[in-house]
Amino acid sequence: MEPLRIGLVGYGGAGRGIHARLARATGQRVVAVVTRHRGEQVVADWPGAHVVPDVEALLALRDELDLVVVASPTGDHAAHVRAALDADVAVLVDKPLATTRVQAAALVRLAQERGGRLTVFQNRRWDPEQLTLRALLDAGELGRVHRFERRWERYRPEPQHRWKEQDAVAGGLLLDLGAHLVDSAVQLFGPVRRVHAELRALTTPALDDVFLALEHAADADGHHVVSHLWAGGLVGAPGPRTRVLGERGAYLVTSFEGEPTPFAVLDDALDAQRGPDEPAHGGWLVRGAERTPVPRAPGGHEDVYRAIQAWLRADGPVPVDPADAVATARVLDAARVAAETGVPQLLG
Repeated sequence: MEPLRIGLVGYGGAGRGIHARLARATGQRVVAVVTRHRGEQVVADWPGAHVVPDVEALLALRDELDLVVVASPTGDHAAHVRAALDADVAVLVDKPLATTRVQAAALVRLAQERGGRLTVFQNRRWDPEQLTLRALLDAGELGRVHRFERRWERYRPEPQHRWKEQDAVAGGLLLDLGAHLVDSAVQLFGPVRRVHAELRALTTPALDDVFLALEHAADADGHHVVSHLWAGGLVGAPGPRTRVLGERGAYLVTSFEGEPTPFAVLDDALDAQRGPDEPAHGGWLVRGAERTPVPRAPGGHEDVYRAIQAWLRADGPVPVDPADAVATARVLDAARVAAETGVPQLLG
């Protein structure tokens, strides 16, 4: 397939650090970038690429673009996605799609009117731990699951001078990491029917201490899974990254992307014995005192861009249905209300 010609909105941590990197790794081409302060980086990274000051100037080049990637601050997502859709260019938007369910739903309706060329960068669906867990569930290794826990906890007692930590309206861990956590839970265990939340800002104006308790819709037998999800920036002793409890055992992931936890000693002992050609494991299957390393499932974030290329070049399926982002936004909206009122919110 021909590489995609990408116009990138933003060239910071998300634009350059994630999207441009994955585009290069999968053979795509960044041909234009919206940035006011990082033009020299763009030219060095992508010789010949256009450097433009705003989205309007980017969309003036729409005949040269196959895809617009929106990697701007969250509060700008809705406006930038709407402009790209109005210009009849396919769009990949970093999560969250918008700051509220109402905004997200409006963008999905607009995309449908424009031919449906919108997807959302829920790249954590392609995390090795998520793929490994999905394989374990499909194989029935855990039996019927009753609880899913996932933590995105860090110890950063000094305020982080990034917009996500300073923007109380469009930033904070609820929208930043919560969008990933909720999407992961729903992909594994289905729609959410009840939301409880505890939300606080401990070190910054934006939320940096997030806990969500989600009750998923029951199956035909009346059984439902409960998801407990944490995101925190002031956690001196981060808990295990993932713990899934089922009738036949548990799945345990001790740490994530180099963030240390007290439980990582389990991995350290195994890694010390692993040969140079042996693949890393993808967590532990635990049954009481019995602990067995689980082979890591293949895949990674590069597969997101491969799926987007197939979507646009070969009429493949949309990598992430934007309606899923609307469902996630609905849960996050309900979490705000639950935290403010102290009353769990029911979702019809």
